[in-house]
Amino acid sequence: MSEAQPLFEVLRHSARPEIVDAIERLVLNAPDRKLNRVNALAFAAEHGFDEEQTINAFLHASRLGLFEISWNVLCPGCGGVLDANTSLKTVQSETYSCALCAAGYEPTLDEMVEVTFTVTPRVRHIEAHTPHELSAFEYFRQIYWGSGVDLPDDGYEETVDQFMLEALELPAGEKAVVSLQLPAEYVIIFEPVTHAAQFLDVKGEPSKERQTISLVFDRVHRHGEAITLRPGPLRILMENHTEVRTLPSICVANDVLHGLLGRRRPFLTAKRLLSNQTFRDIHRTDTIDVDQRLKITSLTFLFTDLRGSTALYERVGDLAAFDLVRTHFSILHEIVGAEAGAVVKTIGDAVMATFPTPDRALVAAMRMREAMINLNEQRGSDDLLLKIGIHEGPCIAVSLNERQDYFGQTVNIASRVQHLANSREIFATGSVLDNPGAAEFLTTRGLKPQSHHVSLRGIKDEIDIFAIP
Repeated sequence: MSEAQPLFEVLRHSARPEIVDAIERLVLNAPDRKLNRVNALAFAAEHGFDEEQTINAFLHASRLGLFEISWNVLCPGCGGVLDANTSLKTVQSETYSCALCAAGYEPTLDEMVEVTFTVTPRVRHIEAHTPHELSAFEYFRQIYWGSGVDLPDDGYEETVDQFMLEALELPAGEKAVVSLQLPAEYVIIFEPVTHAAQFLDVKGEPSKERQTISLVFDRVHRHGEAITLRPGPLRILMENHTEVRTLPSICVANDVLHGLLGRRRPFLTAKRLLSNQTFRDIHRTDTIDVDQRLKITSLTFLFTDLRGSTALYERVGDLAAFDLVRTHFSILHEIVGAEAGAVVKTIGDAVMATFPTPDRALVAAMRMREAMINLNEQRGSDDLLLKIGIHEGPCIAVSLNERQDYFGQTVNIASRVQHLANSREIFATGSVLDNPGAAEFLTTRGLKPQSHHVSLRGIKDEIDIFAIP
């Protein structure tokens, strides 16, 4: 830790000191497993910290080399990690399959890619840095399940014992034989290293004769059809054809297992991190590969523009106008970041920003309008007249012009909605106002949006937009 002390001092200049203190205590005193794949949202909740400030602290800590960022593709069913990546660039866009759930999923950045933080070996060596040495119990806890599965700290092994019949370590190239009594239940033989599974449908009259099955673990065959067997003695022949140790585990698919997998908690998604201003500032170009197309099922876009900016330059002169526009950009950047959003780019006098949820975008828009009104009052003029448009929907994360950007009809609609707005108007679509958080915010403020049925350039169908007073 002597090498890390100066880094924590530097970190205190970029993040809240109380959060840095908590992270430092974590690194110094926590058990190894607590420093592997840290869930930033759970860490914030445990200590009563603001989520965005906590995420920013871990991002700055990673920039300093205290933690490594991992982008893990998750199974929506069991919460298992199907693929662990040190960069978003290596996340595939095609289907991922989960052998345990016997299902395939097309990855999205909303809830299928988590972002976690693991302490670096130079700061502190932990068991997870050498996962091939972990026991089966700890491999499942620290490597297989993602940070969204809320595994108990106390009684974890006792809980697992209630559904796991056998677990063994099978070295590379080795064979093993397991003998056990099959209960009249649905049984799963799961190997978490190669993500292979074999289902056993155990039913019917008990058998006294020994039944035998053979399994081979490799990188190719991950799932076979369920085998029907009868309760009674079973002999399993296993062969490890991989170059690494495997961990075949025999489990009963009972209520205890389902209950454990049902324990979920919020986690930091790739979508949310891509809409984090600190992340975009630190990782300006090294996010998505130029050939990647990663889907997001729901993202909120906010576009702003200054009305009459050309006349502004004519009226006050280039230098004064430039200073005003730069001040306006600074204010908008600060508001976007404070509301968990990120500025994707500026185009002339316009801003394109993203937010993980519509309510945060709506709050940001209201703050932007109020900030421009206050700035105009301070100057005794109406030079800065802001037009704002908001829309929510699916999109694709891409790399354009060496920058992480977004593409799709949702982006087009959001831009068109902003163009319809007049000075000091906020226009939002129905998908924004349908968000419970946004609706609650408007109700609390006593605001009643006015509906307009409009056609947008380049958009086939007419849509309803709402003017926020």
